[in-house]
Amino acid sequence: MTANTEDMVGRESLDDIEGILAVSNTDVDEVLHAVSSEYDTIFTWDYEKGSRPKLNRLYEKAKTSMWNAATDLPWETEVDQEKLIAEQQMMAGPPLHTLVDLSGSPLAAWGEKEWTQLGIESQNWTLSQFLHGEQGALVCTAKVVESVPWIDAKYYGSTQVMDEARHVEFFARYLDEKLSGHYPINAHLRLLLDDIIADSRWDLTFLGMQIMVEGLALAAFGFIHALTKEPLLKQGLRYIMSDEARHVAFGVLALQDFYRELSAAEIRDRQEFAFEAAVRMRDRFLQQEVWDRMGVSPKDVLPLTLAAPDRQAFQVMLFSKIVPNLKKLGLLDAGDGWLRQKFTELGAIQFENWADTEEEYAAFQLAEGEIAS
Repeated sequence: MTANTEDMVGRESLDDIEGILAVSNTDVDEVLHAVSSEYDTIFTWDYEKGSRPKLNRLYEKAKTSMWNAATDLPWETEVDQEKLIAEQQMMAGPPLHTLVDLSGSPLAAWGEKEWTQLGIESQNWTLSQFLHGEQGALVCTAKVVESVPWIDAKYYGSTQVMDEARHVEFFARYLDEKLSGHYPINAHLRLLLDDIIADSRWDLTFLGMQIMVEGLALAAFGFIHALTKEPLLKQGLRYIMSDEARHVAFGVLALQDFYRELSAAEIRDRQEFAFEAAVRMRDRFLQQEVWDRMGVSPKDVLPLTLAAPDRQAFQVMLFSKIVPNLKKLGLLDAGDGWLRQKFTELGAIQFENWADTEEEYAAFQLAEGEIAS
């Protein structure tokens, strides 16, 4: 029996603001977070390298694409965050207060100082969530190396563990040295990471992390890379995007054949997992923690921000890398096309015929000489 929306995400309507805000961090000062997980650690005594040629090619490419987060980036760059925010706001288009009537809202009396501070807090929040998500990827990929049954996948997965460590290092250092504050992990993101890590099935780790979380990250990084003129952030994101495209391609290649062997009930379970992950990721971009820090009730302002014409377009674009990959895996139309209907409701189905990441990952790869060292 198919679960309904309330069973999966805890509310009947996807756009129920109160339901979204009901999910919140209970301990913002938490330093260590334990997730219980039981899964099989699989050894394979079949060491034939290249039995899965496409995975082997990814592994060989990964070995020659390593970059050093400490030495290959211009860390001497001075970052003026206020200037950076002003430039990005100019590139991003008209600000919220010119698009939506704020009369009677807590934002009505805001001046340039408050809108600039909102931009700064939003940037601190966004990169903090990238940092937490990359640690999630680090943990999940280590689990993949343990649990995936093929030697070619273990080889490639080991390179991704190193990739994710670099990404965590980059975002942590950038936040510490160049920006002006950290945020704890968003509650929706933490729930998703907990679900991915706790599940005992190796393919759910691939689906949740490689396809869903990494797919959304690839789109988000591309958006910010196009928007920012700050050279350190731009170069760091360029390097990270080259890694992330391989990671998503890895997920597509690993799952494609496996999903052809599953029963209809098993496929429906994966469809529901993908939809729940999509909703969790969409919800986290409401940035309720930013509004709290600005001294404004998220409940009072989120209806206004969601009404902005560009907001829906931005949220939908985040799924531009996910939907074609789910179609490539056969999940979009499996069974009665349930997942297609769900992504239609999310307003993201128009991306289904865009290039999937297995086809386009080479376009993201670093050119010879692009790595500084």
